[in-house]
Amino acid sequence: MSEVLEVKLHDDAKAPQGQVSIRDLIGRMTLEEKIGQLQQLDASAPDLEETIRTGRVGSVINQADPGKVRELQRIAVEESRLGIPLLIGRDVIHGFHTIMPIPLGQAASWNPVLVEECARVAAEEAAQHGVNWTFAPMIDISRDARWGRIAESFGEDPVLTSVLGAAMIKGLQGERLDGAFSIAACAKHFAGYGTSEAGRDYDTTNIPENELRNIYLPPFKAALDAGVATFMSSFGDLDGVPASANEFLMRDILRDEWGFEGFVVSDWDSIRQLKTHGIAEDYREAAQLAAMAGIDMEMAGDAYAENLGSLVESGVIDLSAVDSMVENILQIKLSLGLFESVDRAEKATNVTSHADKMKLAKEAALESVVLLQNRANAQNRANAQNRANALPLSRDALKSLAVIGPMADQPYEQLGTWIFDGDEARSVTPLNAIKDYVGDDIEVRFAPAMQSTRSKTEDGFAAALDAASSCDAIIAFLGEESILSGEAHSRADINLPGNQAALIRELKKAGKPLIVVVLAGRPLTIGDILEEADAVLFAWHPGVMAGPAISDLLFGVVSPSGRLPVSFPKVVGQIPIYYNHKNTGRPACRDTVVHIDDIAVGARQTSFGMTAFHLDAGFEPQFPFGYGLSYSEFAYENLQISRDALPVGGVLDVRVTVSNNGTCTAYETVQLYVRDLVGSVTRPVKELKDFRKVHLQAGESKDIVFQLHTDQLAFFGRSKAFRVEPGTFHLWVGPNSRDGLQTEFRVI
Repeated sequence: MSEVLEVKLHDDAKAPQGQVSIRDLIGRMTLEEKIGQLQQLDASAPDLEETIRTGRVGSVINQADPGKVRELQRIAVEESRLGIPLLIGRDVIHGFHTIMPIPLGQAASWNPVLVEECARVAAEEAAQHGVNWTFAPMIDISRDARWGRIAESFGEDPVLTSVLGAAMIKGLQGERLDGAFSIAACAKHFAGYGTSEAGRDYDTTNIPENELRNIYLPPFKAALDAGVATFMSSFGDLDGVPASANEFLMRDILRDEWGFEGFVVSDWDSIRQLKTHGIAEDYREAAQLAAMAGIDMEMAGDAYAENLGSLVESGVIDLSAVDSMVENILQIKLSLGLFESVDRAEKATNVTSHADKMKLAKEAALESVVLLQNRANAQNRANAQNRANALPLSRDALKSLAVIGPMADQPYEQLGTWIFDGDEARSVTPLNAIKDYVGDDIEVRFAPAMQSTRSKTEDGFAAALDAASSCDAIIAFLGEESILSGEAHSRADINLPGNQAALIRELKKAGKPLIVVVLAGRPLTIGDILEEADAVLFAWHPGVMAGPAISDLLFGVVSPSGRLPVSFPKVVGQIPIYYNHKNTGRPACRDTVVHIDDIAVGARQTSFGMTAFHLDAGFEPQFPFGYGLSYSEFAYENLQISRDALPVGGVLDVRVTVSNNGTCTAYETVQLYVRDLVGSVTRPVKELKDFRKVHLQAGESKDIVFQLHTDQLAFFGRSKAFRVEPGTFHLWVGPNSRDGLQTEFRVI
């Protein structure tokens, strides 16, 4: 915290001109100016320019007009007494103008390099507009598909979220924070926000420390290790203490235990909301609690501006505490190079071309789409001579194609949530991409069938069925509009909205191959269309290049390679459902649950009696974490480990041969899971520990080698510390969390 800041002070700073340290600069600040550095104002705030001029603003949020940003910075640097530049914050979540797949979609790529590259483009575009700080990545573990902000997450697993979160941070911040196109990242929401009750945004969270440490905090520790500049506190309360007043989180863990040296910003007005929570009597006490907890900057509220001064003057808060908060913020401004130049991006020349951005957006969409089902059409299944799967479509065999559904031609809706600056003019829709691909060779008949995904009428069904009946194959684009997911957009019912399921039943009457493509911001319960559809592609909200990517996948130009970053429930009543659950004292399994007509109705007698499951849904998800099909066929063979007994501190080499036994080139995501059979606290039935996305030509085999260190087996247990416990571990390597080859080893 002693790095020297070089800054020219103005003549009226009442100090000699020259080079000073940050602490020297703080020493020259009035209490009002110090508190100003702790305040972030919305761009619409009244008298914003005058407030900046008087040194009472440290950051501005929601201004991305480069000319206006430039003027605000000019006022801060040239007209305020000390010339301290501003942090310009903006939600740049999955792209700025060029919108990539939503983060949950990017997570389905299982490709950290791709996530980093997408973030780099977003940072470049944002920096060119004067933005130097964004509120991403959101690394809340998300186990509830009802929660709207699951779209903004990387899914349910701590390891996958940690890896992808670190990749996004690297993309946003670059090799150096003061790079021309680097912007400060913000790890949010610290902590536990993703487990809000019933999937209701902003709701209560109750997480035992064991679960908090083992599941919800690891991605934040990985973010810190990746050098993230800032953290954001969660809206919600954690075990009765709202995050913005939670000293255990902000001081005990983040500062003292982890040694974080950046700064912490509140979420939008969450300091004043401490009064609403009922933990503070008024805004003065709210400011006191937040400052004492370790919240350095207040976003959009005025609890600090109105109350910190009197709290210091009355001795409730020591001035040195305020100085430390200011220092944390100034250090990030220094690291960003803002004291040298607030417009670094304007002078840069190595700008990514529009063509390269669109190429990356297409690749990201391609790798994010998950093939959930692929089988022969019912008529073809009955014909022993023609049992080809519905996908990929054969361009040579088709003369006509019906494109149906409310999401086929929606340039805005395919972008998804959190796209304040997104340019829908860059969107290429599936309908237009399919038409471009087939040209005049195949007739394309389009019928939207529904005005929106939420429509409940069947007025357009007849025209849709007419189009479907006259064509060789049907592609139905279903899902949910972007407004149905994101912040404050939770759903209690996560079936396909409106009459979409009824539309699929109507289209089934045509008797043609029926392919469903779902564009959505969350997992949906789609069991009611799986029997009707011959193939299902889950595309999330794939961004500007949704169309070309989906078209390539439909026609087999590229094989699908997406894998689920979150389990898909059969029905909403199974939520929360996630792969890394505990075993319980009465575990359910395929051998114990009795099914009649595919409905779980009871359990066979076991040594421990009845087992844990839902009578009407069983115990398994519709699709497990890590799941995804390909147009090729992969085989796993020869699982080998380097030793049966592994000493603490040692490394286990895990080797497996993966073969592409199909006829097309494709990616396979090889996943390594373990289970600690006996621990001082109960352990999950499986835990992802590593993964590798490999590219295999048809007929090619590769030996994949993982190195598993015993540190990866450590957990927070009754000792109140992370440690590895000796014992037996099961180990699997396979294509998802359900299937794979198995062996075991011991830690000694």
